[in-house]
Amino acid sequence: MSAATAITNLLYRYAELMDAGDLEAVAALFERARIKTGGGEVVEGSAPMLALWRAHVRIFPDGTPRTKHVITNPIVEVDEAAGTATCRSYYTVLQQTDDLPLQAICAGRYHDAFVRADGQWHFSERDYSMLDLVGDLSQHLLIPVAA
Repeated sequence: MSAATAITNLLYRYAELMDAGDLEAVAALFERARIKTGGGEVVEGSAPMLALWRAHVRIFPDGTPRTKHVITNPIVEVDEAAGTATCRSYYTVLQQTDDLPLQAICAGRYHDAFVRADGQWHFSERDYSMLDLVGDLSQHLLIPVAA
């Protein structure tokens, strides 16, 4: 598998796990990563990310956040010799609940960095601060988000 495919698969795995409500598994993707949050805070590793998601993401009785994270337009740049890569992508989050008809609730950009270790690609950085469009997040997040 090419590096670019492995990296885009990590992006898509993130979306799949988040939408399944498997916060532990999605946090594990960031075990080796430094994350800039939407509030500008920087956290490192999976444990702080898991704590943030548990505090901020609404999980419904079916065990999911009732979302679909759609990640598009990945621009992957790989330095094979260094074992590093970057990716810029867009995301759109759709949601439907008993109280919210199906709609896009937010959209923004991810800027990610990756490192290859033991032959596998891993997230090494993610910037969550680029939330560009904000809709009705009341059914998704447990905290208020300014538009």
